[in-house]
Amino acid sequence: MKDFATHDHPAVAAQLARLSALSVPQGRLGLEVITGLLAALGNPETRLPPTFHVAGTNGKGSTCAYLTAMLEAAGHRVHSATKPHLVRYNERIRLGGRLIGDGHLAALLAEVLDAAATLPEELSPSFFEVTTAAIFLAFSREPADACVIEVGLGGRLDATNVIPAPLACGIATLGIDHEAFLLRPEAGAPEGPLARIAWEKAGIARPGRPLVTQAYPEEAAEEVRRVAAAAGAPLLMRGESWEAAVGEAIHYRDADGLLTLPLPTLAGRHQADNAALAIAMLRAQSVLTVSEAAMAEGIRAARWPARLQLLGQGPLTELAPGRKLWLDGGHNPDAGAAIARHFADHPPLHLIIGMLANKDPAAIVRPLAGQLLSLSVVPAPGHDAHAPEAFAGLTDLAIAPRADVAEALAALATPGDVLICGSLYLAGEVLRLNQEFPD
Repeated sequence: MKDFATHDHPAVAAQLARLSALSVPQGRLGLEVITGLLAALGNPETRLPPTFHVAGTNGKGSTCAYLTAMLEAAGHRVHSATKPHLVRYNERIRLGGRLIGDGHLAALLAEVLDAAATLPEELSPSFFEVTTAAIFLAFSREPADACVIEVGLGGRLDATNVIPAPLACGIATLGIDHEAFLLRPEAGAPEGPLARIAWEKAGIARPGRPLVTQAYPEEAAEEVRRVAAAAGAPLLMRGESWEAAVGEAIHYRDADGLLTLPLPTLAGRHQADNAALAIAMLRAQSVLTVSEAAMAEGIRAARWPARLQLLGQGPLTELAPGRKLWLDGGHNPDAGAAIARHFADHPPLHLIIGMLANKDPAAIVRPLAGQLLSLSVVPAPGHDAHAPEAFAGLTDLAIAPRADVAEALAALATPGDVLICGSLYLAGEVLRLNQEFPD
């Protein structure tokens, strides 16, 4: 995990080196370690500002971005925690709308890592648990009107799933991803893959707290209903408790009435669905007031990097004059379908792809196969990635192996825009090279 130790601030780099040396929880899943670490820190998770907790396969980060932007447009001070970071670790912790400062981050990580060192060996935390504890500690100390916290992996056993009483929990789209963790054999778990994913994600439900979801195929919807009922969480599912029709605007309806809101600035029809989920979560709670005007302003203002992002002028785009360069970190079938829908009416594209070796190489290429001019395969920086041969048979195009994105751009011989995708690690490297740093 060398990428986590990269930082231009020496004090932060020193703590990230400690952090990156921690184990990844291979085969160890549960809440015992995060519970023990938080106890050593005085249980900051019990002192958070009012919190929104969001899970999902795809769309959860965008939903968090809409929640944050709408709350801020209403005048609320908001802390937010999203993952993974793309360029700098600081992106994981935003306090009052700003990335955590380097000095603050270094001290915070040192405090959590020092506390972790006092725990018995069986409670030795991972990178993810230390990061979650640092988020909770930071949020508990800085006054705010709300927190927006994105689930990392799954939901039921994710390190964030110790928040005692969130204002509202949300689940974005469901799909198959992280199979090694989320589909591993376990007694009592549903057998169907999508039902199992739904069971894991719905594990964030809390007694008496609304669980707000998108609409799902029946096998997944039934599992969400079952988990919500067992937890005593009121369930507000799209198509049952609320509706959102997307056309020239978002026409949202629930028991409290109809809202007509603008389409997002973020590209892709699916972004309107993510915004609608954020609206439903805000409408499900009564602690924080967010007007229709603030919702509209937040929908327009929300930004979420590396999700169908059109790159601006920079060192990388200068290598491809006259072309638009699109960037997306999607890496699973659900993301591939969304990307293909966005480019369905677009002229054919050049695809530059780099995918981790544990991802399905067909997930992105197959939905786009009829929309491509060329296919270049690059590494995913710092990680085991699919070789060009893994993409054979997915398209009739010749597959061009390239050392990196810059080489792939320089080798393009025919006109056409470019899509760079397949991994958030690749997306982060592209943003760094083009000097577009998330803020």
